[in-house]
Amino acid sequence: MKTQTIKACFTITFTEDQYLGAKAYVDDMLRHPARVFWHRKRTKAEEELIVEQIAHRILSGFYKDDSINASRYILDMVSKEERKDE
Repeated sequence: MKTQTIKACFTITFTEDQYLGAKAYVDDMLRHPARVFWHRKRTKAEEELIVEQIAHRILSGFYKDDSINASRYILDMVSKEERKDE
């Protein structure tokens, strides 16, 4: 079975409100270290976690209620395709 892996680099923009929302989420997660959220994130700095949360929300559509303005947060994307056979 063939699978594909795409490595993509996104350039995103975000508002202060989006930053503060992601920071509040990360702050809450820091108070609960046993949550599944932390399994692969224990070595990351708080700022990295905040930016990662913003990117996750933008790329998953969290801020895309208005499809006309949906692309305003993703400024650029570069991808490279790698194929793996299984």
